[in-house]
Amino acid sequence: MTGASLRADLEAAAAEELARALTLDWRQLSAQAPWGDSYEGFTPLGRSVTFERNYLWEDEPGGDIRIEVTVFEAKAFEEGAHASCVIGPPQSGADE
Repeated sequence: MTGASLRADLEAAAAEELARALTLDWRQLSAQAPWGDSYEGFTPLGRSVTFERNYLWEDEPGGDIRIEVTVFEAKAFEEGAHASCVIGPPQSGADE
């Protein structure tokens, strides 16, 4: 696998994991933040990797939550793919 295809595979895995994390809404995540975990899994092309997912308060508890995902081969954390986003708390009176 070339470096470019490895990078694309790791980035695809990170994007998929971030999409899974986003199935949780702010209320569900706020009960967990700050929290993180890691587990072994496979990329879309079948490469064995480690997935790390973190839920962190962006500025202060009760505000925006940053979701960070890192996917890397066990021997190369620094070369792993990273994906993140920030979701805000529900607006008062808005549908949740």
